Amino acid sequence: MGYVFGIVIFVLDVWAIASVINANATMGTKILWIALIAILPVVGLILWYFMGPKANYGR
Repeated sequence: MGYVFGIVIFVLDVWAIASVINANATMGTKILWIALIAILPVVGLILWYFMGPKANYGR
């Protein structure tokens, strides 16, 4: 059952990284957020959700 949690975190991290890439932020900011999400998957995801740049899909 633990692998299901891992897969969910992986999918959410990929979604968060894609959102960071599509955000209107500087390249340095994007790199820092991507590194944080990749190095600390759970903590990085939570921090990104509350404080990170969001994508501008269709805006």
